[in-house]
Amino acid sequence: MHFIKSIFEPLRIISRRNMLFLMIAEAVLALVAWQLSGGGLIPTPVKVLQSLGAIVTERDFIDNLFSSLSLTIKGMAISIIIALVISYLSMIPFFHPISRFVVKCRYLTLTGLIFLFTLWTQNGHQLKISLLIFGIVPFFVTSLLAVFENISVQEFELCTTLRMNSWKTWLEVVIRGRLDQVFEVMRQNFAIAWLMITSVEGLSMSEGGLGVMLIKANKYVQLEKVFGTLVIIFILGVLFDYILGKMRHWLFPYTQLQIRHS
Repeated sequence: MHFIKSIFEPLRIISRRNMLFLMIAEAVLALVAWQLSGGGLIPTPVKVLQSLGAIVTERDFIDNLFSSLSLTIKGMAISIIIALVISYLSMIPFFHPISRFVVKCRYLTLTGLIFLFTLWTQNGHQLKISLLIFGIVPFFVTSLLAVFENISVQEFELCTTLRMNSWKTWLEVVIRGRLDQVFEVMRQNFAIAWLMITSVEGLSMSEGGLGVMLIKANKYVQLEKVFGTLVIIFILGVLFDYILGKMRHWLFPYTQLQIRHS
């Protein structure tokens, strides 16, 4: 009775064990509700699970999976480099307007720019990479600028007290001092890249990919396969988020101390 009361009380902190139990119970309830309400066009969890097994045993599944992963990692790597350069240079007044313009590019839709990128690129692979980068970089820069703008003034004043010039202060406080938060921004924005990958893959199907699988399944109204592919994409996204989180704690051990202290 006390446990039931605690999970409905605002600002209440429950133990990790109770939270795990709550998550499992809610997941089971959701699956039961889906199973009971499914039928007709919407496949039930049982049918999706059966389709999931069929998908992973397909001959070209590994090739499609590798195509999506390689495209995402390549797009992420290039986007991170571009976003870091723009964000770090934003601390220099001359480049500040450029970084602000990149941030506003979040409101540009890719649909109207596909033709322009098609003219600029030489093949389907370059088109997909270009659109992926254009869709990711503004959100990266937005998050990174938010991190830099939240730097305490005392940190800059401390560097001044230590007789550091502006360039060395920029290096110590902005670049070195925020590496862990930059990695966390990369982790958070990976979801955007993984979300976009299925859309950009539909622009050029010659290389395959999970997006191509989704489009073909939708075309032939194979909803069990659609839902099964979505489950695979979801599981992979959660898995990569977990791996990146563990990598952050491994690369920057002090972040675990901050979490435990908080």
